[in-house]
Amino acid sequence: MALKTNSSDGRTRSSVQIFIVAGLCCFFYILGAWQRSGFGKGDSIALEISKSGADCNIVPNLNFETHHGGEVETIDESESKPKVFEPCSSKYTDYTPCQDQRRAMTFPRESMNYRERHCPPENEKLHCLIPAPKGYVTPFPWPKSRDYVPYANAPYKSLTVEKAIQNWIQYEGNVFRFPGGGTQFPQGADKYIDQLASVIPIKNGTVRTALDTGCGVASWGAYLWSRNVIAMSFAPRDSHEAQVQFALERGVPAVIGVLGTIKTPYPSRAFDMAHCSRCLIPWGGNGGRYMMEVDRVLRPGGYWVLSGPPINWKVNYKAWQRSKEDLQQEQEKIEELAKLLCWEKISEKGEIAIWQKKVNGDSCRGREDDSRVTFCKSSDADDVWYKKMETCITPYPDVASGELKPFPERLYATPPRIASGSVPGVSVESYQEDNAKWKKHINSYKKINRLIDSGRYRNIMDMNAGFGGFAAALQSPKLWVMNVVPTMAEKNTLGVIYERGLIGIYHDWCEAFSTYPRTYDLVHANGVFSLYKDKCNVEDILLEMDRILRPEGAVIIRDEVDAIIKVKKIVGGMRWDTKMVDHEDGPLVPEKILVAVKQYWVAGGNSTATE
Repeated sequence: MALKTNSSDGRTRSSVQIFIVAGLCCFFYILGAWQRSGFGKGDSIALEISKSGADCNIVPNLNFETHHGGEVETIDESESKPKVFEPCSSKYTDYTPCQDQRRAMTFPRESMNYRERHCPPENEKLHCLIPAPKGYVTPFPWPKSRDYVPYANAPYKSLTVEKAIQNWIQYEGNVFRFPGGGTQFPQGADKYIDQLASVIPIKNGTVRTALDTGCGVASWGAYLWSRNVIAMSFAPRDSHEAQVQFALERGVPAVIGVLGTIKTPYPSRAFDMAHCSRCLIPWGGNGGRYMMEVDRVLRPGGYWVLSGPPINWKVNYKAWQRSKEDLQQEQEKIEELAKLLCWEKISEKGEIAIWQKKVNGDSCRGREDDSRVTFCKSSDADDVWYKKMETCITPYPDVASGELKPFPERLYATPPRIASGSVPGVSVESYQEDNAKWKKHINSYKKINRLIDSGRYRNIMDMNAGFGGFAAALQSPKLWVMNVVPTMAEKNTLGVIYERGLIGIYHDWCEAFSTYPRTYDLVHANGVFSLYKDKCNVEDILLEMDRILRPEGAVIIRDEVDAIIKVKKIVGGMRWDTKMVDHEDGPLVPEKILVAVKQYWVAGGNSTATE
């Protein structure tokens, strides 16, 4: 029996529809205008072959009921049957391979080492499909998702008890509600951000990228969005179960991460602002290396916000249940380190302190003779993947980094790293050509999948982001893109991406990404399989893509035809519906596009395909 569910605006939702163009005729998966509002069983898929030009044959629409009442017709282009990947056990519903709780407990607890990435060896990798939990539904569209998450998608109530008086999260019927509170802002993130904006130029586009360390459920980042600031939030997978999962279900950028023993996976001089709201990070400990790491990723002229202990300790030491002496010593260490880092304290009001990093090193010449200062010797401050965090200060660049335009102007202004020639082999002209190319590609993608800018896809990942041209061409308040620069990419371009006012991360796709299952609505892979040819197993990369993709999420793979054919055969056994599409410039171009939709299915439950 088909389920009928009305949207919040009173309209009845239609079937999911995705438009896919191929060959002389135009094959369209038509995605409905509205997704289920969290109370259905997810969007259902229908297939339609429709006319898009004089040469296209007209075929009647193939309309299907929801996946409870109908089946999806698939187009099989392979002659041999692919290997079928079975579902994993339901105990792996929220499996995070490189932050597995059982494996984590075998590593040292010192400096949070056990909360860092520890990926499974080859013989322990899963070769099955991670199931969605029973009752899983499509998340609410943004901005409703900021405030509501379906309980079935992340069924963990512990935070509603632990953080009850702090207004983090409340359980109401079959949804979680996020009032926008936090440990340091129980009256709401908006009022808290207003306080910061009285000191930091948040409104005029000067501050665009932010880093939230120990983010909780990422309410700070969620409420910065309306001010055109995009935050990269991270928190460990720890006793506060699912905090990063909640953030991503809300449609807020976040990854599993911690300040521990290795460097954060971000380039130097990336963020306009860094933030810690009672994040419990020992800033004055470990020789100050955590503040030094923040300094590495903080742009010259950027801001560091610290709210909570030890700030205003004279008033709050009893509430914090710590001694005056302990808190005073902690703040003195932080103040001393800030001076060594060339940060100037520009505000302290209540429990909020704000420092600003000097624009250049000229005003800090004296520290070169200070015996307490050790400068990092590495010639590449962006070489961070699995590199040990050092107790040293990253020097200002020899070449002036250049002033950034306010956002959104900086999105297409020439990034300082390009203008200064800091990216070998890349000129201003080649950068502009890359932007033009991606505008063309995005126009093509929007013809293939008409829902790309409709609000259907909120969390988007670009697995091989280059200069961020894909994300720049997609720029919209309806969505955000996690720009991944593979560690084996020919050029290190992540710094350029941040200079455009976008966010991203370094990653090696031979390993699992630092996120929960089902956290991305659309995954884009440009040249990924050619890049990783003979480096690691293609199946592993595709299974990881499937893990992080939501049921009925979309995939766009652009690659050489040989790679596409190989990928298409493998995903034929992964419950994806696929179609290969020619390059925009015609069938003679060896680069092809594979478009796919992940079928809806849950642990031991229903599917949008014939089982």
